Amino acid sequence: MKKEIKYWKGLEELNNDADFVESANKEFPEYLPVNEKEDSQPSRRDFLKLMGFSVAAASLAACETPVKKVIPYVNKPVDVDPGKANYYASSYVDGSNYCSVVVKTREGRPIHIEGNKLSKVSQGGVNAQTSASVLNLYDSSRLKNFTKSGSVFKKADSDKEITAALESIASEGGKIRIVSQTILSPSTKAVITKFKEKFAGTELVTYDPISASALLKANNGVVPGYDFGKAEVIVSFSADFLGTWISPVEYSKQYSSGRKLSSSKKTMSKHFQFESAMSLTGANADIRQVLKPTEEAHYLLSLYNKLSSKLGGEAIGTGAVKISNKNLDQAVKDLLENVGKSLVVSGSNDVAVQALVVKINNLLKAEGSTILTPSFLKQGSDESMASFVKELKAGEIDGVIFYNANPVYDYVNGDVIAKALSKAKLSVSFAEREDETAKNVTYVCPDYNYLESWGDANPKQGQYSIIQPAISPLF
Repeated sequence: MKKEIKYWKGLEELNNDADFVESANKEFPEYLPVNEKEDSQPSRRDFLKLMGFSVAAASLAACETPVKKVIPYVNKPVDVDPGKANYYASSYVDGSNYCSVVVKTREGRPIHIEGNKLSKVSQGGVNAQTSASVLNLYDSSRLKNFTKSGSVFKKADSDKEITAALESIASEGGKIRIVSQTILSPSTKAVITKFKEKFAGTELVTYDPISASALLKANNGVVPGYDFGKAEVIVSFSADFLGTWISPVEYSKQYSSGRKLSSSKKTMSKHFQFESAMSLTGANADIRQVLKPTEEAHYLLSLYNKLSSKLGGEAIGTGAVKISNKNLDQAVKDLLENVGKSLVVSGSNDVAVQALVVKINNLLKAEGSTILTPSFLKQGSDESMASFVKELKAGEIDGVIFYNANPVYDYVNGDVIAKALSKAKLSVSFAEREDETAKNVTYVCPDYNYLESWGDANPKQGQYSIIQPAISPLF
């Protein structure tokens, strides 16, 4: 017969002390088993016993909280089941940052954001900013009241005073400007059109903190609809399309599809990255070439001329610096072998550079193969924003409204805007919280969070999505 093995928790149990036997049957011991000799230091075993008791005591104390009784619904909402999550399709839009999302809620409270796999644009992808956006909803620093010059002001009074000021400025032939980041909402654009009809002298000024104005000008006012998934060869010049450039969530999904092998796809796309600083995109490239920012135009010009000489085009910039680089020569070779299945992009905000990229892609017959449906992201104009700042500084702007924008913080001449706002007769911000721009205007009319409001978005030509509330407005 196998002998039973017995383990003791301490010397007291091993020796079967009378005090131990007496207290063993008690749920809570009345003493702490430590060395009681005055001239000795507590042992490690005594210390662990003491800590064990302390943790247990703290746990028991935590259980002695007041009892809260749960009152069930008298008439339970049809779509709310305690402990069971509900999901709502919506869209996250912050300037030119767009993702189609699914909002997870419990008992009517949004708790998690995930990508909507049915979207043809973001394809179920999200970035860190989108995932963390649910925290903005519960941010205690969100404005809870309308304010005037920093003091709480009634909404109805704000409406009356702002409307009267706008009517006065329009009747006197003054200038009104609505300053905003890229607006993807067709309904919002329609409202702004009606606003401009009612208040003469109103113009919309659109800017982006990370500008793509040169890309727009070189492509007739739209961002090309790049499809990195259809390209067998990708050549990028300082365009961090997996990290920050234009639409990284969309491009990441496309790029990953081109890098995966399957029974129907036997080859993986090849990626060349020419850049001055390490980027997320550069870290994923097959061949990465470091170059100075001043060299980018020369590399692109050399790339164009080398392709043009083989494809029957005309050389340009005959007096330009000639580039001899094995990685560039390899890129030329691979691009020539994949005409109609390749793509060249640049992150430069120089119109001449972007115009050169357009010429290269035309040589490679990218239009209709790797460049498809135009995108409506990044609609900001550097010229119109610079003109607004100049007029505001000169005191020529009578009324300014900031919608989904904080240019005092994220525009290059933000300090100039902050100082010049006092010259305008009317200044309004629809900020969600007291940001740098809101601190310098007269009226702050807090906007709703996207999780508690209706809306829409048109990120690409022919692609629309909705924004629907997942919770009633908190404030």
